[in-house]
Amino acid sequence: MSQCIPADQLRQRVASIIQQAGSQAAEAEQVAANLVMANLSGHDSHGVGMVPRYVDAVLEGGLSPNTGVKVVLDTGPLLNLDGQRGYGQITGVQAMQMGIERAKQYGVCTVALSRSHHLGRIGHFAEMAVAQGLVSIHFVNVLSRPVVAPYGGGDGRFGTNPCCIGVPMGQRKPFVLDFATSRVAQGKMRVAYNKGEQVPDGYLIDEKGHPTNNPGVVVVPQSNGFFGALMTFGDHKGFGMAMACELLGGALTGGGTWHREADNKRAVLNGMLTMIVDPVRLGTHDAFEKEALAFEDWLRQSPNAPGTEGVLLAGEPERKARTDRQLNGIWVDDATLAEIQASEEKLKQRHV
Repeated sequence: MSQCIPADQLRQRVASIIQQAGSQAAEAEQVAANLVMANLSGHDSHGVGMVPRYVDAVLEGGLSPNTGVKVVLDTGPLLNLDGQRGYGQITGVQAMQMGIERAKQYGVCTVALSRSHHLGRIGHFAEMAVAQGLVSIHFVNVLSRPVVAPYGGGDGRFGTNPCCIGVPMGQRKPFVLDFATSRVAQGKMRVAYNKGEQVPDGYLIDEKGHPTNNPGVVVVPQSNGFFGALMTFGDHKGFGMAMACELLGGALTGGGTWHREADNKRAVLNGMLTMIVDPVRLGTHDAFEKEALAFEDWLRQSPNAPGTEGVLLAGEPERKARTDRQLNGIWVDDATLAEIQASEEKLKQRHV
């Protein structure tokens, strides 16, 4: 079961909850807008279903409302920023705004953001860059209960560690590649579990290391108290990319990597290493745009494979989903709605 809710209505409800959790109105509205945009983009895993976890994290002290980035180092084209456990929807935007400004000034900027609470959909930050005609590359690690198994391993050892690349395409829509290095995002397993759905082969192993189609193995403790794990995409290739995200997004930013036993804390901390390049300052803008568009044209000339809609470029599914969901509303399953309502009740009890 699920309900179809207009985006504006969902934004207002989420903003109200975030504000009740301690955020000032402007912060609550920005967090809510980001979460609902994830739903609009078709990424329900990073949408309003995260609200109960955010509320729990605030109540536990792992998420700090009304907190922005702290500048640790600023050399101009190099920025080291501490997110101070603030909402990632706030700290991530602040980091990108600073990085974009410096990239326009110096031609390039590398931003190390550590100790940010959950950054949400990383594609949001790439979209900020491409809107300014800039290229951006993002490597992110996840400090939370490890839910992804290394290739050849039998339990979770790290997070879903996303990678994202944004490339402007002149007057055309940008290329925005945003993916978890796990076969599928952890949040998608939460959504599937709440809907009572099974998932395809090759996504998961259970708490004993055996293949399973039950998304619950990474959502709730199993009979022995342990969890299963997600698999990386592309076997050893995805594992290698996941490790690169941990080393760059975690170790290099100073935020740290995961190498301890799991706990039950609800906070999700991210580190993100971002590189932003201005093609104009690089001196390749005209050739870059010409070649990028020529390559896109070449790809689209490929005949449709049987049973498919033909070639789709990264970013197109999200834009299509936004048009549809903005018009027709966002479907939210009843289990997620019940969890959101329960988080509202927790906040009410806190204020009693």
